Amino acid sequence: MFMSVKFQVVGKFKNANVWMPFKKVVEAHNERFAIEKTYSLIGSNHKVKRNLIKIEKIEKVEEKVE
Repeated sequence: MFMSVKFQVVGKFKNANVWMPFKKVVEAHNERFAIEKTYSLIGSNHKVKRNLIKIEKIEKVEEKVE
């Protein structure tokens, strides 16, 4: 059984002639799956190919426990 962790992915994608910044929080098993999920989400929502998506930073999001 795998535990899902939340990751914050920061980067930019090219829309027409402009690089648009993005910040996404995705739930995945590890960093590699988080990157793949981000490519999938940005590509499907904005009709952008993977070579026009640049991921700059990925980090775990800590869950706040009260």
